[in-house]
Amino acid sequence: MLLILLPYTEYLERLREPRNLVDIVLVAGIVYAVLKLVRGTRAAPMAAAIAAFALLYWLAVNRELATLEFVLRGALLYIGVAIIVLFQSEIRQALISIGNRVRMPFTRRHHGQFGEGVYDEIVLAATTLASTKTGALIVIERGVGLKNVVDGGVKLEAELSYDLLVTIFNPTTPLHDGAVVVRRHRIAAAACFLPLTLNPRLSKDLGTRHRAAIGITEDTDAVAVVVSEETGLISFVQAGQIRRGLDATKLRASIFQALEAPAPRREKKSPDTEAETEGVITMQ
Repeated sequence: MLLILLPYTEYLERLREPRNLVDIVLVAGIVYAVLKLVRGTRAAPMAAAIAAFALLYWLAVNRELATLEFVLRGALLYIGVAIIVLFQSEIRQALISIGNRVRMPFTRRHHGQFGEGVYDEIVLAATTLASTKTGALIVIERGVGLKNVVDGGVKLEAELSYDLLVTIFNPTTPLHDGAVVVRRHRIAAAACFLPLTLNPRLSKDLGTRHRAAIGITEDTDAVAVVVSEETGLISFVQAGQIRRGLDATKLRASIFQALEAPAPRREKKSPDTEAETEGVITMQ
């Protein structure tokens, strides 16, 4: 009995050293962060499948199943490449999240906040385009640069204004087909084409414009404002999640919250005027 307990007593003795305690806490923190990142995403069932594969290999080694062990050992040579391919989107989001958290506060504010009037121009343009059922897609750059997207469009580097946004998305103009990228207080480019999301759980009601908005927010930390050409509904997309049917007040609040700018004060409304008109589609 003492021989069985001996390894555990030695392990407990080592735990008294501060270095080993710090080591355990760091490993636990990394495991918790990884589990939190994959929770509720398509990576969760894939991770469970990889864990089942590892368990099967352990059983093959433990029970001396030579043939199964030989087959699984050969598959292990490619498991690292498979993980990178399968989880490339999740790995990218994890690195972006870590980078945003370790970034110094003044650098983050420099990229995200550029004045209250700019938000009003975007909101006013979106509501005007929605009233005429004119399709629009406005992407607001945050911490992660969108240089590759801007380079693929028509560079403008023009001061952001309501008139310019409405003119760009006019169906009779050459630049209306594509997205507008807003960088700080300027329109960096128009007619930009974005990567489409590959999530199979999206509603069939969402067209190419909405799927492009979701795709760019999955790959980067940008946010997007979408105006539907079919219904005239305004949507706000952030981190792969889309909220539809927003009015001017809710759109403005969403932009301020996403870019971490202090929202302006406004008078309280009655409960009847605060009724929810938006739908939320959560990406998994």
